[in-house]
Amino acid sequence: MRWPWRQQARKVDPRQAVSISAQELETAKEILAEVFHARPGEVEEMIQRRLEERSLGEEKSEDGQWPTTFCLGE
Repeated sequence: MRWPWRQQARKVDPRQAVSISAQELETAKEILAEVFHARPGEVEEMIQRRLEERSLGEEKSEDGQWPTTFCLGE
């Protein structure tokens, strides 16, 4: 009879550490790409433009709300 606590140790591969914030960001990008039928590069551009607009207009924006419409390009 074998005792359960005397089993041989198994080798366990370490998990790659990924922050929850990074996972949430990637999920959000996937959702945006699906909703707006955009490529990943276009989603990156959307986010980058929004961050630039936000940093330039912080003094002007009173409520800090996102715009009601988005435009993928001119």
